[in-house]
Amino acid sequence: MSDSVSEGKLEIKQASKEVKESENVAEKYSAMSGGKMGSDTKLGDFAAVPAFAAVTSHKPVKKQIQFADDKQEFNRFPTKTGRRSLSRSISQSSTDSYSSAASYTDSSDDEASPRDKTQINSKGNSDFCVKNIKQAEFGRREIEIAEQDMLALIALRKRAQGEKPLAAAKIVGCTHITAQTAVLIETLVALGAQCRWTACNIYSTQNEVAAALSEAGVAVFAWKGESEDDFWWCIDRCVNMEGWQPNMILDDGGDLTHWVYKKYPNVFKKIRGIVEESVTGVHRLYQLSKAGKLCVPAMNVNDSVTKQKFDNLYCCRESILDGLKRTTDVMFGGKQIVVCGYGEVGKGCCAALKALGAIVYITEIDPICALQACMDGFRVVKLNEVIRQVDVVITCTGNKNVVIREHLDRMKNGCIVCNMGHSNTEIDVTSLRTPELTWERVRSQVDHVIWPDGKRVVLLAEGRLLNLSCSTVPTFVLSITATTQALALIELYNAPEGRYKQDVYLLPKKMDEYVASLHLPSFDAHLTELSDEQAKYLGLNKNGPFKPNYYRY
Repeated sequence: MSDSVSEGKLEIKQASKEVKESENVAEKYSAMSGGKMGSDTKLGDFAAVPAFAAVTSHKPVKKQIQFADDKQEFNRFPTKTGRRSLSRSISQSSTDSYSSAASYTDSSDDEASPRDKTQINSKGNSDFCVKNIKQAEFGRREIEIAEQDMLALIALRKRAQGEKPLAAAKIVGCTHITAQTAVLIETLVALGAQCRWTACNIYSTQNEVAAALSEAGVAVFAWKGESEDDFWWCIDRCVNMEGWQPNMILDDGGDLTHWVYKKYPNVFKKIRGIVEESVTGVHRLYQLSKAGKLCVPAMNVNDSVTKQKFDNLYCCRESILDGLKRTTDVMFGGKQIVVCGYGEVGKGCCAALKALGAIVYITEIDPICALQACMDGFRVVKLNEVIRQVDVVITCTGNKNVVIREHLDRMKNGCIVCNMGHSNTEIDVTSLRTPELTWERVRSQVDHVIWPDGKRVVLLAEGRLLNLSCSTVPTFVLSITATTQALALIELYNAPEGRYKQDVYLLPKKMDEYVASLHLPSFDAHLTELSDEQAKYLGLNKNGPFKPNYYRY
């Protein structure tokens, strides 16, 4: 007991000593400052006092953030105008990230439309319209990086460069303009083609890449953030060039084909071939063919095995997560997500979301795809059955009005809505542009649509293709698609008269297999060869094709 009392007295004495030392320091400071010590005294001021200098000298004092207006009251709830201003500032800062998804040029202060500027590349050529030609050097580095993972396309370029199989070909293209597409365009040029290019999506263009292509002599008319009017103006500038008439079309979505067919029918009749890579564009081609209005042969690349199974399935399996994470920072574990459509794109999206612990529902019109979804462990529902409870809605059907205003009105607060199909018709975005709803841009390609009761729906890329509008896609997969497109152009351009009639064709099976074989060395994969006896038994050529056209991979 006596030991405890002694220890207690010792602690009191030590505490009393510390208080006196503090008082002495305060007195010294008071004397140095003229006896004034008030609420405006800063901790840093004590560094002049020896006792405090000893304590603070080994720790640098961090500077306080200085606000423009020190009297600003942050505890007030911001007004509607204030919220919008804050949203704009967030949007501006969020696009400063050094990524190709938000394009290096997004942070540019130059808001003038490229159509209002006259730009000339280093060769004195002005036949292009991009955001800023001065960013060509940066774009060139992006293209060089992409080339490192597109070895098959580069191999095709080297093999065919001497033969120039596209000599005298005049190709007008409308695709996403990214570093990977640039490798394809420059491959076509190396094979002898003249190219003029525009973008199939107003948000997916990488401005620095468009500048690099323009600097290299390709006539590019595209920039990130085009208006609808800009979009069609760019397409027209690509087609309508005095002294230059296209004889081949490479399209993604069918907009370029539709424009030439409607506005330049005489040019359309002289086209030697069309290559189309999207569900939407292929659907439009089949409509023209059925109506007897397709007067040129067309190649359906979208339904080739190398496009369906790799670009659509494996690419979307990775890029869906990338797009959602970059835009919303959402955690998928436990989230309820409905995916509209269980084709190859839907399958890829669902596999990725399920792997991260999401609860995934499927909507489908096709009983075969619906049964596949059930066998893969997903519940097939109607959208109306789950729309009130889901956290994320993803469309990938290629159809129109899949998600309409009725669905949007019933969604829960904070529900994320996005599209993984090519066209922006799947989500009825037009129905949201009404006076009673408020749009708030919170960051690049992310809008909060606010209902009168305060409910918010998070709309990504205004309903346009999520992965290429808000993130990037794996370069290797795009190499497969780009190689397929290049071979389809070569095939149509060099085909003898009569081989292809005025119809839509699938890529020959042998060509699909060739594209796949070009990419196998990247994995150090070694194919087994059939013996003569085995080939005879199966009724196959030892060199392929190995599957009939009706085979489902």
